[in-house]
Parts: sequence; C-alpha cells; structure tokens
Amino acid sequence: MRFASTLIPGTLARRYKRFLADVVLETGDVTTVHVANPGAMTGLDRPFSRIWLSDSANPLRKLRYTWELVEADLGSGPELVGVNTGLPHQLVAEALEQQLIPELRDYSSVRREVRYGVSSRIDFLLTAPQRPPCYLEIKNVHLMRRPRLAEFPDCVTERGAKHLRELVAMRITGARTVLLFIIQIGSADSFAVARDLDRVYGEGFRQAREQGVEMLAWRCNVEVDGVTVAARVPIVLS
Repeated sequence: MRFASTLIPGTLARRYKRFLADVVLETGDVTTVHVANPGAMTGLDRPFSRIWLSDSANPLRKLRYTWELVEADLGSGPELVGVNTGLPHQLVAEALEQQLIPELRDYSSVRREVRYGVSSRIDFLLTAPQRPPCYLEIKNVHLMRRPRLAEFPDCVTERGAKHLRELVAMRITGARTVLLFIIQIGSADSFAVARDLDRVYGEGFRQAREQGVEMLAWRCNVEVDGVTVAARVPIVLS
C-alpha cells in the first residue's frame, strides 16, 4: 500500500493525551498532529525522534496531519516503524484482494465492519459457497522489547480481550474465526503475546487458541513511500 501523498518529515517534540503530538517540521514550524494510536508506544515516542506525517489536505479537519512512521532502533539498527493502528485494515483489504495471504484465499465475498457479538463489528467477514463464514479480526503490532520479537499488546486492552471472547463465541457456532496480527516492524521474525503487560488478554489468547480460533502473524515492509504485508512469522507460545 502506497501512501496517498508524499509523507512529511519532522522531529517529535512530545506526545501527550495519547492522541496528540507536537512536531517540529523541517521549516522550523511547530504543529500539533493526530496520533492514531491508543497504546503506550513503548520505545517509539521518544522526543527528538525522526518521524513522518501524512497530510489530510482537509481544511475542515481540526488536525491536518497524522503521525504515520517513526525511525527507531529496536535492537537491529535504525528502522522505520508504522504507528498508525488504522493502517493494517487497509493493508489487509489490499492483501485479501490480491490473494497474498494463503490462509485467507478463495473467498468470493469480503465485507468490512460487519456487526456481530455484543455491540461489536468484525473487521472482515469472508464468505464463499460451501464454506463456513470466516470472521477475521485485525490487530496492529508495534511493540518490540527484544530484538526481532514483536509483541502485542503494549498496554492493557479490555477491547482486545472482548474481541477474543466474541471470536470464541462465533467459533462455537461453527464459524471459522481468525485473529491476524499485522506487525509494522520490518525486523520482526517472530511474535508473542505480552502476557506480563496484560494477563487477562494473555489468558484470553490461550483460551481462544484452545477453542479453535486461528492465530496468524505477518510482518510488513515499512518504507517512507508505503507499507506492504511481506511474510508470515511464527507465533512463540510462552
């Protein structure tokens, strides 16, 4: 997936109130930008970090720019990391259309944001004749505390735990259920659940897996001009 327009470089001054950051542009101007990430962003929100912004070009939007990428050294040298948690939905939509993920090929219909469970929406509902419906939930991954090991979540996520329970409920009805972790860190070669950061989520993940919810983790190639789903990585069970 290529960004709609050329990203704008800048230097992070500070991130605050979770969804806001002050950024120094190359012109020297300071602007407040939207941070599309509710997580802790451990190791990614250090002041003076080099970051890249997308421009909405929308005069009606309160915050014109959105923080997309940051340059960070997570143990394998400086690299670009995607921080926009909304981007994986676009990446997966493109990957499904192009049949890039073998485990999710050959569905004739792909619908987004379909209501299910208790006041929830599944990210993608895949259907095909003679096959059970496939409920596909997407999670963005941007945490790396050990070189090459990506982790989720980076903080307590009650919403994530709820999604696990609802996937289990759909699995019990006979549907296929898949949880797909999209890792916006190119150096990742494995994935694990950060049980120490959210024990409830960790236990929910274990139970969901035992109940037949399929778990997949794919890393991305992250570049200034775009992000692409690149390769499946193994899930390390602790």
